[in-house]
Amino acid sequence: MASETPTNHVSNIADDLARRYAKIRLIRRFEELLREQHEAGSVRGPLHLALGQEAVAVGACDGLRPSDQVVSNHRGHHHCLAKGASPGRLFAEILGRRDGYTRGRGGSMHVAVPELGLLGTNGIVGAGLPIAAGAAFGLAVQERDDVVLCFFGEGASSEGTLGETLNLASLWKLPLVLVCENNQYAELTPASQHVAGRVWMRAEGYDVPGEEVDGNDVEAVASAVGAAVARARDGGGPTLLEAVTYRWAGHYAGDPERYRPAEEVQEWVELRDPLVRAREPLDAASADAIDRDVERELEDALALALAGAPTADAELALDHYGSS
Repeated sequence: MASETPTNHVSNIADDLARRYAKIRLIRRFEELLREQHEAGSVRGPLHLALGQEAVAVGACDGLRPSDQVVSNHRGHHHCLAKGASPGRLFAEILGRRDGYTRGRGGSMHVAVPELGLLGTNGIVGAGLPIAAGAAFGLAVQERDDVVLCFFGEGASSEGTLGETLNLASLWKLPLVLVCENNQYAELTPASQHVAGRVWMRAEGYDVPGEEVDGNDVEAVASAVGAAVARARDGGGPTLLEAVTYRWAGHYAGDPERYRPAEEVQEWVELRDPLVRAREPLDAASADAIDRDVERELEDALALALAGAPTADAELALDHYGSS
């Protein structure tokens, strides 16, 4: 697979703490602007935001190589940006523009950027797990020392695909890191009503290392995933990590959110914000400068995306079933 330099500017910041803060800031503002576009009627189809979950994606992807591969899920904008996707092309894709990564045809839930190692977001719950196992098998057959990182939610942990993936990955010592992004709600249902036990503990039955990590602490995520990636590169096989976080927005943009108490959301927003935590080690002047740079980059990216040509209905079937 070809690789390229990541295409969002914050990826080039040398200092680890500053770069990770900048990436979280970029993702936060990207999704806030995207929510505004949805409210204005510019986004066609469903939109799933990851506001509040940014540290999982950034901590997990920050140490990856361009040639490492990532499999995402239906709530995957933050994974794409953390792996280096261009904000402008991602805006264009979600807004249905020809300049998007799949010519505006995939939208929010079906984004793939193979040249960056992004094998795709996926609208089917749990479907990314066996895809990731297959990709990891492919790397092993090619005798590459790259790894596959697979993001899934705690809702997907109730699917049979998790057990099947863990079984094969363990037997074949696949270079696979599974990251359960536990935002505590599967659609409209709290995890307490659909997840038995702790997700990370399921690894033990398959002779796979498992660990729980604070998903709102970007440094903790980076450390845990970094160790799992190093183990996979060295031929040690898969790891299952459960990153505990919280989604600030509803399951989908426009969700009335009648299923969870407002004070619960308020606590996570005010006391456990991953952006605030990532900013704390930085001096205020440096952080403010990053904020300004991110704002300018995203303003330009959104303006270019909005100025792009919309994808015509006649183009929707291009490259499918032999059409051209």
